[in-house]
Amino acid sequence: MTKITFTARRINRIEDITDMVDTLFPGNRNQQHAAARILMALKASDKLLRSLSFLEDRYNISRRTLQRTRAKLSRLGLIERITWMNTRYGGREGWKLSGRMCTALRQLAEKIDNWRKDDQPERILKDEQLVELMK
Repeated sequence: MTKITFTARRINRIEDITDMVDTLFPGNRNQQHAAARILMALKASDKLLRSLSFLEDRYNISRRTLQRTRAKLSRLGLIERITWMNTRYGGREGWKLSGRMCTALRQLAEKIDNWRKDDQPERILKDEQLVELMK
């Protein structure tokens, strides 16, 4: 699996979808193209998309590339599969854009801010002990 290039400088330079998919899929132009097409199709749709296979023929994306890209976007929390058992969607099923990644990144940012501000002696001692156990 390709690693995401996640540096503060690079994140700060993201301006559009091409920059975003380049960050999420560095060095793999086929997956970058597939990711951009998946995200744009889901953004343009006002309903759940039952399948993303129409992207294969329309944009000449191989099935393997589409499936691997879809799986990575799902693991990252950018897209999610809704099943017919989900009562919130009334028996409908398909793919949609997800807010899980945004929520997770906000939580991470809050945790980092809280850790930076936490200067209680007992917390510092606990952190020191935990780091010692890592040896």
